[in-house]
Amino acid sequence: MSLSTDEIKVGETRESVLVEDLKRTRIVQYAGASGDYNPLHTDERFAVEAAGYPGVFAHGMLTMGMTGRVLTDWVGTEALLRYGVRFKAQVWPGDTLTATVTVESVEDTDAGPVARFSLRTVNQDGIEVVTGTATARLEP
Repeated sequence: MSLSTDEIKVGETRESVLVEDLKRTRIVQYAGASGDYNPLHTDERFAVEAAGYPGVFAHGMLTMGMTGRVLTDWVGTEALLRYGVRFKAQVWPGDTLTATVTVESVEDTDAGPVARFSLRTVNQDGIEVVTGTATARLEP
């Protein structure tokens, strides 16, 4: 499912609500799937009393994965060449997250056309929780 250069334009965007009212259950499910049982994400008492947070919070990689899905739903997993993010704020149970992916450029390379994207995920208050970039191969 690779897009062609005729199907994608600079400035084009895709936006998606990733999750509404993130549940602690989903965070714990991610801990199990990833093997990351850091108590900051799974143990309320530890997060509050030992670490000083208001409570448990989502794994950064859970947020990264949900954000990346907007991109792969658009261009396909096989076209993705690079994907990287910066974690900017914690994601808490109850948060609603919305991601926006924007085509920044389409360039001809020796390997063929490549699209460059910017990504941004915000919570219900408009606070950026993740920003990032990605590149994907396009069909000529």
